[in-house]
Amino acid sequence: MRKQLKLFLKLIKESTRDLLPIIIVISIFQFFILQQIPDNTFSVVLGLSIVLFGLAIFILGLEIGIFPLGESLAHEFAKKGSLFWLLLFAFLIGFSTTIAEPALIAIADKASVISNGKIDAFFLRLTVALSVGFAIALGVFRIILGHPIHWYIITGYIIVVLITFFAPPEIVGIAYDSGGVTTSTVTVPLVTALGIGLASSIRGRNPLIDGFGLIAFASLTPMIFVQIYGIVALGGDTQLASVSESIKELAPHEVTYSEHKPHWLVEIVFDLIAVVKDLIPILAVIFFFQYLIIKKPIPHFKLISLGFIYVIIGLYAFLVGLEMGLFPLGETMALQLTQTGNYFLIYLFGFLIGFSTTMAEPALIAVALKAKEVSKGKINDFFLRVFVAVGVAIGIALGCYRIVVGDSIHWYIIAGYIIVIIMTYFAPRYIIPIAYDSGGVTTSTVTVPLVAALGIGLASNIEGRNPLIDGFGLIAFASLFPMITVMGYGILSEFLFKIKKEGKK
Repeated sequence: MRKQLKLFLKLIKESTRDLLPIIIVISIFQFFILQQIPDNTFSVVLGLSIVLFGLAIFILGLEIGIFPLGESLAHEFAKKGSLFWLLLFAFLIGFSTTIAEPALIAIADKASVISNGKIDAFFLRLTVALSVGFAIALGVFRIILGHPIHWYIITGYIIVVLITFFAPPEIVGIAYDSGGVTTSTVTVPLVTALGIGLASSIRGRNPLIDGFGLIAFASLTPMIFVQIYGIVALGGDTQLASVSESIKELAPHEVTYSEHKPHWLVEIVFDLIAVVKDLIPILAVIFFFQYLIIKKPIPHFKLISLGFIYVIIGLYAFLVGLEMGLFPLGETMALQLTQTGNYFLIYLFGFLIGFSTTMAEPALIAVALKAKEVSKGKINDFFLRVFVAVGVAIGIALGCYRIVVGDSIHWYIIAGYIIVIIMTYFAPRYIIPIAYDSGGVTTSTVTVPLVAALGIGLASNIEGRNPLIDGFGLIAFASLFPMITVMGYGILSEFLFKIKKEGKK
């Protein structure tokens, strides 16, 4: 217990460092640029304190619960030697966790409202969930075969680009965004641990090179599946340009903070149930395979159970803290900035909010910690997160620019993929899977609500923009550019290492 308390206090210190960028960005914009004192200052401060606690307890739960469980399952499947059951487990983990993913539900519901029901929210979610199940199974199969990940990813990008030319423009932005919201805060650590555990259990596999990459597959395949869904569902119907008044409900100033809220105790219970509900599909799949297929009890059951309890408490506190202060404030600021008409401020806000929220993203923290552990310190977890955050910041700022000028999203995405493919050739092999995974972990609990509100708010308030065609896509930008910056980090690290080595001669 003393060891856990010591680790918790260390995590509190690190969480404070991670939240500082968000506090600085919001303070500068609120007090010096918008020159307004928020009405809910106390709520914001209290919310940030709760987020701080939530982040620390969440990471503690990962360390003692989810990471060991994922690696244990992978080792057991490797020993069992049944390809069928391993691939089925991978598919069900991907499908079951994605179908109930809150960020995906939010995007699907917005797409349904804006398209006046032409895009069915449930079928959109089902399509994405099937694609993620397929992706995780394919990623596991790749680890078993030992194939280099970049050939799969590059082939996938080529398919995405080709389908884009045939897909209705109304579905393209949604499809690209779907790739960025499929991997939840709980799924990412488990899937990462599964991949690394599997690569560690198979002779001839390198956990650093082969173990990462499952999240990249889960971010890529939804872009393909959703565009195919759009071709089938929308067909030749491209008459969705007229946007109904209901779209205004999605603009930042309208995003659901009702004055008639339920009693705070009732709200706490419902929020806690929602967090537990997200974990139930994962636990159901794990228990089924652990006890009925592997036929062994879960090792260190009490410690792993405690880890899951910490994850639930931490994630719940984290979400409550965001809802208390940061989300209402961020959405209000997004509206205020669009109303100023100063687009440079919007780009700057998009850049800084992208950087600051990514630094505090729990899913990214989990992957960075695992990358540091597997690389035996060769990859610095903090620097990795900084480079990912810079990529997200550039992506969101450029995405805001695209909405303002009204350019088609696919030209930007195609250009980005070309850069990724070129950099893949020059980047060190160990960084490539992590770079691909970085694109899938940047847009979940913290970033999606703020980024989605900013994109739709911009498209709703700029004359001549269609929220369905122009409002979506910011999440896709936030998923694409971290791949470029992380491979840049790998290239730079190798270059500096060579200079250091030559200097010692």
